[in-house]
Amino acid sequence: MRTVLLATLLLGSLRLFAQRECATHQYTEQQKVIDPTFTQKIIATEQFIQQHQTSVTARGADASANLSVIRVPVVVHVIYNNGSENISDAQIQSQIDVLNKDYRRLNADTANTPDRFKPFTADVQIEFALATADPNGRATTGIIRKYSSTRYWSMDDKIKYSSQGGDDAWDAKNYLNIWVSNTRNLLGYSSEPGCDPAKDGIVINYSAFGTISTVAPYHLGRTATHEVGHWLSLKHIWGDANCGDDLVYDTPSQSMYTSGCPTGVRVTCSNAPLGDMYMNYMDFTNDACMNLFTEGQKQRMRSLFAAGGPRYTLLTSKGLNQPWNKEAPIVEVKTPTIFISIFPNPATDQITLSLNESWIGKEVQIINMNGTLVAKQTVTNAIQKINLQRFAVGGYIIQGSNGDVLLRQKFIKMN
Repeated sequence: MRTVLLATLLLGSLRLFAQRECATHQYTEQQKVIDPTFTQKIIATEQFIQQHQTSVTARGADASANLSVIRVPVVVHVIYNNGSENISDAQIQSQIDVLNKDYRRLNADTANTPDRFKPFTADVQIEFALATADPNGRATTGIIRKYSSTRYWSMDDKIKYSSQGGDDAWDAKNYLNIWVSNTRNLLGYSSEPGCDPAKDGIVINYSAFGTISTVAPYHLGRTATHEVGHWLSLKHIWGDANCGDDLVYDTPSQSMYTSGCPTGVRVTCSNAPLGDMYMNYMDFTNDACMNLFTEGQKQRMRSLFAAGGPRYTLLTSKGLNQPWNKEAPIVEVKTPTIFISIFPNPATDQITLSLNESWIGKEVQIINMNGTLVAKQTVTNAIQKINLQRFAVGGYIIQGSNGDVLLRQKFIKMN
């Protein structure tokens, strides 16, 4: 029976990721609506990139090629609701290893790059490492683990805020923030340079992060390679439009994204004889069929680190330094206090708690602001209702423990 169940779950996962789901373009359009200044910031970033590349061309050589290898400090926020989502250190390190191979063109599958595209390929000369010092100079592994009562996350950025059950970003001027959790059928999305610093970084599904315990066909860590490309201002190779423009001079125009793992020359948008560059990391092909960035993409990404560029401050980040603050490092709280959804809040007749199955059979208590126990109730459902009709008007705290985490949260009773 267990074997049948496992097979069913795996089959469900395969159906879940039948097509790569990167929501970065939709996310960017959403942020333009939320922040009216964001469009202008994107324009300013693009102007900076173009001016930098024009300056490089005028000098007759790629000045970015003369820069030393750029090293980016990374902090990974693991937000989990159950044990399988609390991915291992080894899985996280496997993703860092993939990023370094892909951005340095040291990936073994460079051998799969078609001959017609090999002259365009590039070692981007960007590397990534887990942070060794946090923003306060304390020692860190570069990995933050946090339990959350939220089972699934979407593109609404709640995962980026502790107040919403996620975890706050580290200083985006000095770190690449990566949030890893269960995003269901969404593989990932990324911010673009110029966004709100509190939202700056990438979000990735835990089942597509790294090369350990991941789900094919997105099991080789290329989702992060793709999303980091967006974080460094790369667009999808088809420009998110039919025969659109990705603003890179050496990527052929193509009609739309590519699914699966095609072979041979696929001609669209009059791009013969080269055809679509569907093995580019910024397409939607399977992980096993991606293997290159181009020289033009390299120049675009590295231009962000030029003086005055939106990622320039990362060059002087202390995130990879030896810790200089002797305070004890922040570690995972073994019995964390969770943030849950209580609605409505304030309430009149009743409140509804959004928990999970692990709470069924456990007791929750309600105390008033004087610390007096006024009610207790056994949880019988993950969506638990509590009657408030006999409660006096005022503030209350609901608390409890399921053995793994503590619940302690305020709500208000009104007339």
